[in-house]
Amino acid sequence: MLILPVLDEEDRIVGVVRRVPGPPIDEILVVDDGSADASVERARAAGARVLALPRTGGVGAALRAGFDVALREGFDAVCVAAGNGKDAPEELSRLVGRLEEGFDFVQGSRYLPGGGSAGMPLYRRFATRLHPWLFSRISGTVSTDSTNGFRAFRTALLKDPRIRLAQPWLDRYELEPYLYFKAVRLGYRTCEVPVTKTYPSPGLPYTKMRPVTGWWSILRPIVYLGLGLRS
Repeated sequence: MLILPVLDEEDRIVGVVRRVPGPPIDEILVVDDGSADASVERARAAGARVLALPRTGGVGAALRAGFDVALREGFDAVCVAAGNGKDAPEELSRLVGRLEEGFDFVQGSRYLPGGGSAGMPLYRRFATRLHPWLFSRISGTVSTDSTNGFRAFRTALLKDPRIRLAQPWLDRYELEPYLYFKAVRLGYRTCEVPVTKTYPSPGLPYTKMRPVTGWWSILRPIVYLGLGLRS
């Protein structure tokens, strides 16, 4: 199953859904995080299954709702990609292929040879280098792109009681680095594969993250877990 979290992406979600290859993806689930535009209708019209949440709870809450569907319906693995078109659905086979080789968690990286980040703003480039530097030193594994939301993993991780995704503090941007960090620390087999990120032309929106609070949201899982303040 491919999960695409969406918030007010009516102009982009159709193109993302239509680019998703058949194999290896057997179902596309768009999780709408309380959009005020026509994202739900357009995603359905493009052929995706849509889970429309009643209010905006944050990307972590949206992903958790999608994970619940995957678990309830017995999917063995989940892929996650951006609903705003920054990820390349054509590259999903790279992630799934490593799962088929026996890995449990496959992280996409724009910084590996073969990856790329067209049009990424300079400050974003700095931030996406700083986070993996910290992540690598605190988690004990080398990661080149720990903030990249393009990834795939076995749903067995979601059943592990040591991975507590239901915690309210994970509702926004915290959930994804939390899950990656826990997968590493708990000894699951993890790896990275090269992927590409494409940012829109200057002046056009590419994220809904606020510069300060959003980046603290991404950083605090590794700070909290590294210091033993949360589990």
